[in-house]
Amino acid sequence: MANRDGKGGDGRITPQVLLKAYSVGLFPMAEDAHDPTLYWVEPEMRGIIPLDAFHVPKSLAKAVRQQRYQITFNAAFGPVIRACAEPAPGRQKTWINRTILELYTDLHRLGHAHSVEAWDDDQLVGGLYGVTLGRAFFGESMFSRRPDASKVCLVHLVERLRQRGFVLLDTQFTTEHLKRFGAIDVPRADYEGMLAEALIGEAVFD
Repeated sequence: MANRDGKGGDGRITPQVLLKAYSVGLFPMAEDAHDPTLYWVEPEMRGIIPLDAFHVPKSLAKAVRQQRYQITFNAAFGPVIRACAEPAPGRQKTWINRTILELYTDLHRLGHAHSVEAWDDDQLVGGLYGVTLGRAFFGESMFSRRPDASKVCLVHLVERLRQRGFVLLDTQFTTEHLKRFGAIDVPRADYEGMLAEALIGEAVFD
């Protein structure tokens, strides 16, 4: 595994080491799905969505009210992370390799990785997954096969985090897509303070 400067490594890591990395502000990525190695990432500017400032665009709020999709939690973690690893329009490369698939599946079995799923009848049409530690949720990836499916999952995720006492929603980076929901960039030092506070106590996602 890489050190804090982000250079490559051999990918050998345990779920316990991975949780320790999250606790100090690090997360792993791969160059692409076919590269077995991982490297640590520690952004100078960290993306977060303040839970008390989460914004739902009007059109999306309508989709949520209409209950276009059935939403579940932790019902299909494996299919969700595999779907996130698939190439998609505008995203031909993915940073989710086999090592990451196995590590986060192990974290799910240990109760530290969770998924939100959107269903159209019996078809999985969208979802997201992430890691919980203390009162923090570290968002990893999302996918959508129907309009707004992953966005609806995000709305339900935030609702659950608020209900369960979480205080930090980490998005790693910000994108124009996430900024529509209120995502902001915070300097590393500020993020470290937020993370330290979020690691005090324990929130239960399930």
